[in-house]
Amino acid sequence: MNNNELNELKKRYVANGAASPDGHFADRAENAELWDVDGKRFIDFAGGIGVLNIGHRHPKVVEAVKAQLDKVMHTCQTVMPYEGYVKVAEKLSHITPVRGHAKVMLANSGAEALENAVKVARAATGRSGVICFTGGYHGRTFMTMAMNGKVAPYRTDFGPMPGQVYRAPYPVESIGVSEEDALRGLKMTFKTDANPKDTAAIVIEPVLGEGGFHAASPSFMKALREICDEHGILLIVDEVQSGFGRTGKMFAIEHTGVEPDIMTMAKSMGDGMPISAVVGTDRVMDASGGNSLGGTYTGSPVSCAAVLAVLEVFEEENILEKSQALGDKLGERFQKLERSFDCVRNSRHLGAMAAFDLVRADGEPDTELAGKLCKTARERGLILLSCGLYGNTIRFLMPVTISDDVLGEGMDLIESMLKEMSGQS
Repeated sequence: MNNNELNELKKRYVANGAASPDGHFADRAENAELWDVDGKRFIDFAGGIGVLNIGHRHPKVVEAVKAQLDKVMHTCQTVMPYEGYVKVAEKLSHITPVRGHAKVMLANSGAEALENAVKVARAATGRSGVICFTGGYHGRTFMTMAMNGKVAPYRTDFGPMPGQVYRAPYPVESIGVSEEDALRGLKMTFKTDANPKDTAAIVIEPVLGEGGFHAASPSFMKALREICDEHGILLIVDEVQSGFGRTGKMFAIEHTGVEPDIMTMAKSMGDGMPISAVVGTDRVMDASGGNSLGGTYTGSPVSCAAVLAVLEVFEEENILEKSQALGDKLGERFQKLERSFDCVRNSRHLGAMAAFDLVRADGEPDTELAGKLCKTARERGLILLSCGLYGNTIRFLMPVTISDDVLGEGMDLIESMLKEMSGQS
């Protein structure tokens, strides 16, 4: 079927809230390139929203998935466990920088991982309150919608959210929130809404994802760690988007030297296969009773095979070094764009987790220009995403395995579009 025929089916049968606004349908992909059903080629600067750090269809992952399909596809690991689940748990325990010996539970998505992290924290502390941050994004289930620090489009139409979720400011200098402001705001949250003795966890993305790719500083994360220790609160770090090499380290929290009590991860851990994890200190992870964590498909054999292959690729192909190198290349191109275009501001990157903002002549966020840039890019064969509280941030999540030629082609296209749209030469 072609794009037109598939779009007719989408209009008739796919719920509006779940339907993609894009009219192209993917047919095949390789590394950082996609082709739709009509044969049109796309450069992929989105990576399935940070899922494909080692590229579309990495041969080693494809091979591992195919091999697992010939053995066992499903048993439900609570009915009969299998080697892949415990091997993934072992590997994650060794590489995840939580305090002490780590234990693991596997789930299907980032939202499920956050839901279970909150369950574990409540069981371990006997408390209920959860503090999150402005701009944070944690998922689309009810608990994680309540935790999100941005209303639209994630919780606009869905009524009351679960209670005992509170908010503190995330430090973003470019919008006028300093580290000191954020810490002062957290202390005010303790005073006005969330009594520390009733707070189970503070949940934070070490680099905001949907909130605009802003990184929390090592000093801020260390201050959070001290506050949590002072009050017996667990520190949960959400690495769903920032983990698995995106920032030049396996996990973004490693840039800070802070050890959380619990970490969540998903997206690029399976290179496209649905899987997530909650990793935490053994005392914390063992707090809830038998069969209290899990689900029918959690940690499926096929997805576990993908994770084990992904971890081998990281070791064999120097993925972390490639992420750092890609981040440096993006940083150089961003600086050139800032010099050339008044509308490009606040470029930033931590490894290959990179972004810049688009602004109007008065310095205010230019949401309209960001939307136009992403729409035009798609029409011209480049998949590009925006994000941020004001929707004016252009974020870059291409595979870190992208070739220099394809990277340059995509960045040249962005530069040419900005020339057209800004009227600058």
